[in-house]
Amino acid sequence: MPADRLNSLDPNRIAQHLRGPDGLVFDIGPFRVRAHSRLPAIRDHVVEMYGQYPLADPDYADLRFSVNPPRGLRALWRGQVNFRFDEETPFKPLPIAQARPFFEWGLNWCIATTAHQYLLIHAAVVARGRFCALIPGRPGAGKSTLCAALVASGWRLLSDEMALIELNTRQVWPVPRPISLKNASIDILRGFAKDVFLGPVVTDTHKGTVAHMRAPADSIAAAGIPAEAAWVIYPGYRAGAALATTPVSPCRSTLRLADDSFNLPLLGARGFSVLAEVAQGCRSFELVYSRLEDALDWFDRLAGEAMA
Repeated sequence: MPADRLNSLDPNRIAQHLRGPDGLVFDIGPFRVRAHSRLPAIRDHVVEMYGQYPLADPDYADLRFSVNPPRGLRALWRGQVNFRFDEETPFKPLPIAQARPFFEWGLNWCIATTAHQYLLIHAAVVARGRFCALIPGRPGAGKSTLCAALVASGWRLLSDEMALIELNTRQVWPVPRPISLKNASIDILRGFAKDVFLGPVVTDTHKGTVAHMRAPADSIAAAGIPAEAAWVIYPGYRAGAALATTPVSPCRSTLRLADDSFNLPLLGARGFSVLAEVAQGCRSFELVYSRLEDALDWFDRLAGEAMA
């Protein structure tokens, strides 16, 4: 039987698993993943970011992937790395210096393209008690920065990247993983929450400069506990702006969430019905802010009203 947590293994043992035929098998929320890699950077990323995750029996995995340099003639081009999912290579190689974010981006893709037992919405998700907030956001809207600040302030992390909504119950299932921070958000978070763990900064990616914030141990421990969607918050960071909120109607929120769904076309009418029910049951707002402290106070007031 496997040990309880990945951090019960020393880094050399983790490297052996990653290089071995069975890979390193561990649970992330509802998914059992089998990761393979020969790269020291991936070993270090797993040690730093995934130490609190439960190790799992290697006989079965939902997702099998690898992050490795190309083999064969492609290996002549030194300094590249591939992401493979089963026998598929869905992306072009990236510079080997980007192996850490490639691990995370590839795992996002694996979940978004296979987990169709859920309605998948591109949104961060954080929870207080049994209630959670979905935070969709276009690039530059501040979704990940806001998510990271909320989690650093005591909200439970369900996901930085996607809401997993169970089709039968409408519950939102956690898949807590490292939070991806980009560009100016990295220094903002460092200044806001000095106790969080941030991994190495990786520059010159297609998303700019990237670093990852480790998920809190209590969020990982609660990965088997779903939450009830209570709010949908559409953030918009604007430098120098005073905090302002505008209610969004359930109809309008339904359409906006539909635009942010990864798999709504595949799920069809059933998926749209689930999405509409979630939007109808949530309070939805546009949130404009410039100071994280103001935004966090407003989130706390929302949670206080729901739990009163």
